[in-house]
Order: sequence, then C-alpha cells, then structure tokens
Amino acid sequence: MERPPTCAARAKTFRLAAVLAAALGVASCGDDEIPIELRSAEAIVAEADALAAEGEPLQAAALYDEIERLYPYSQLAKTSILRGAEAYYQGGAYDQARLAAERFLAFYPADPAAARAQYLIANTWYDQIVDVGRDQGATREALAALREVVNRYPDTEYAREAQLKLDLTQDHLAGKEMEIGRYYLKNQHYVAAINRFRAVVEDYQTTSHTPEALHRLVEAYLRLGVVGEAQTAAAVLGENFPGSTWYASSFDLLTGANTAPRMNSNSWLARSWRQVVLGEWL
Repeated sequence: MERPPTCAARAKTFRLAAVLAAALGVASCGDDEIPIELRSAEAIVAEADALAAEGEPLQAAALYDEIERLYPYSQLAKTSILRGAEAYYQGGAYDQARLAAERFLAFYPADPAAARAQYLIANTWYDQIVDVGRDQGATREALAALREVVNRYPDTEYAREAQLKLDLTQDHLAGKEMEIGRYYLKNQHYVAAINRFRAVVEDYQTTSHTPEALHRLVEAYLRLGVVGEAQTAAAVLGENFPGSTWYASSFDLLTGANTAPRMNSNSWLARSWRQVVLGEWL
C-alpha cells in the first residue's frame, strides 16, 4: 500500500509549485504582460538565465521546464533540460534535478553532455550523504551513480572527479561497517562482528579502514577460538601493512595466545591474499 506523502514532502511540493507560479509571473511581468505561451524560446531562456544569475535557481528551473513544454523539438529544449536539472540541483531540489537529468539521458544518450548529466545524478545523491551513524541509503545510491560515471565515461573530466568522490564514498560506507562491527564486538556478538569486518576487507579493501578491519578479525576470531583464521588475518595484515600499529596490536594478541601470524591456505582471507599477489586487491 502506497504511503501518503509526509508533511515535509507536501510542504516541499507546495514550495516548488509556488516557485513555478512565481517564475511564470516574473516572466509575464518582465515582458510587458505577454503570456508565456506567446513568448519565444529565446526570450524565456534569457529570463531563466537572468534568474539563475540573480541567485533564483528554482525559479530559473521552472522556466527551463517551460521551454521543454512549449518548444519540445527545438535545440533549446534539449539544452534547457540539462540547464533546468542544474538549476534544480543548485536550489537543493535533488529529486527534480535527478529526474530532469535522467530525462536528458533517456532522450539524448549519445550526446556529448551525457557524462555531465550522469555526474549530476551522482551529485544529487553524493550531496545527501550523512554521517556514518545514520542510514546510508543515499551513500549507496551515490556509490552506484559514481561508478556509472567512471565506467561509462572513463575519458572525461567527470570520470576523474567521480573517482575522487567514489573513493570518499567507499570510505564512508566502510566506516559504517566498522562502526557496526565494533558495536557487535564490544557486545560479544562475534559472528555478527566478523561479518561486518569481512565486508570491509572484501568490498572496501582500498579504504583507510582495511588495516583496522583485519585487526578486528584477529580479535574476534581469537575470542571464538578460531585460531587459524586469526593467524591468517594477522598474516594478511602484516603482508600488506607491515608498519601499521594495527599489525603490532594483532601480533601482540597472537603472542598472548601462544601463537603467531601464519597463512592458512583454506581461509577465505588466504584467497583474498592470493588476489593481492595477482594485483586484484590493494
């Protein structure tokens, strides 16, 4: 059953409707009361550009939308879709910005500006990333959208910018896994903790959280008495981060348990380590 819109959603919709009405009113008054339907595409775009320059992006976006409605087959309609998306984005109307950018990609997938549209979609999610203590839905959406930019448009400036944000996004998601894993470890839910730390090692291995994740695996496996996996986690940690304080801590833990780091070939961590040798990890 579809949920009714929240008060915040209704308020946001009302604000956007008010912005549209205001934009059309400004357009009408600014051109001697000529109805917008009788104005040229060039005149409407000029008005929208002026509003954007004056710091009224949502009013500008509403006028760009009018170009698509009134002159759907013109060259200005194509450019106005993307300019409208960018104006919505500048005004913080991320859903509207994303819809407009997706519409541009649907109509003009091979256009030179397609990479720009896809990058805008990614940014509508990226700008909504919150701290690691909260739900990471936007972060995962940002990750998928940024990967789309990198994979589909690898030789563009947008791909280079997306890669930087992709690294930060992955680090953010890894941080969330670590936070939950530490909580489980502290409360002696060792299997649940291991699953979280394993996710960091397997899915976010290039992030700054990997050394700690390996150390926490040593700790959790020792608590469970699974010495072989603890030895392997420490061996992988020492192989990849020999100067890390996390490796020193893991070494001390194993020494206290009368054992030492050792690679066990049947461990899932050993398989990951073999990928390191093949250049597929770290």
